[in-house]
Amino acid sequence: MALPLEGRTAIVTGAGRGLGRAEARELARLGAAVVVNDYGQPGRDGTGAASAGPAEEVAAEIRAAGGRAVAHTGDVADFGQAGGLVATALAEFGSLDVLVNNAGILRDRMVFSMAEEEWDAVIRVHLKGHFNTVRHAAAHWRERAKATGAPVYGRIVNTSSEAFLAGSAGQPNYAAAKGGIVGLTTSSALALGKYGVTVNAICPRARTRMTEDVFAGLAPPEEGLDPLAPEHVAPLVGYLASPAAAGITGQLLVVHGGMVAVVERPRVAATFDSKQETFTYDELDAQLTAYFADRPPGETFAASEVLGLRRGR
Repeated sequence: MALPLEGRTAIVTGAGRGLGRAEARELARLGAAVVVNDYGQPGRDGTGAASAGPAEEVAAEIRAAGGRAVAHTGDVADFGQAGGLVATALAEFGSLDVLVNNAGILRDRMVFSMAEEEWDAVIRVHLKGHFNTVRHAAAHWRERAKATGAPVYGRIVNTSSEAFLAGSAGQPNYAAAKGGIVGLTTSSALALGKYGVTVNAICPRARTRMTEDVFAGLAPPEEGLDPLAPEHVAPLVGYLASPAAAGITGQLLVVHGGMVAVVERPRVAATFDSKQETFTYDELDAQLTAYFADRPPGETFAASEVLGLRRGR
């Protein structure tokens, strides 16, 4: 029986460690040839000398298991190098069918203390990095569809975060970038659907060097698979990359520890109408002040209930 991704080519960015590594290995297990992209900087804040080591190591692991993989060490936040990543897939394996965007860094700080450079660096790697690879892959697929007169096979899986859904006080740059990625995802899904391309985003919860502070108080179990292991996230990525997910696009999914939750688009919670041509200050005060006074303390627009989801049975 053929594997779901046999004959397909996938790119995974930030695949030298953690989630990206698990995702690249899963795609290879499902039959895809994989371009393992990682800039290889040692610091999770994006500092330190770039290295080919992490990407080469994961590519070697895939080849040792009988798969096909090559390493790419370019910076996806650089528009030209992101284009080179797509070109590598085409040159090495003759096609591009799947793009998984995972690369990211952290520069955590409260908004009143954050430096401009800390904001710019995170937006550059996460949001611009996602745009760059999507842009080059989308242009390739559109060109192919126009040349053949038929839809292509294209799958994009972007990586957002519950930091955008629930708010994260010490990560205004990261939360903003992850929210932007959802907007990029839904916009791209609408633009690329007619060419046969699906675009979805995941909010993974996993123990990696990016989240070592978040999960510092949750030790891995002494036996069995860690509920926060990246290996819990990888199967969803493999599924979304597969032919079975052809009808799924423009979606946001939370995934961790054997649980997947489909997140609804925001819905209107309440509406208020002026009793005259337009609102006055007093009228808004009378209606909105009373409404928000009755809501739980600290409740915001953020969908914080997502964080409380538990695995269904």
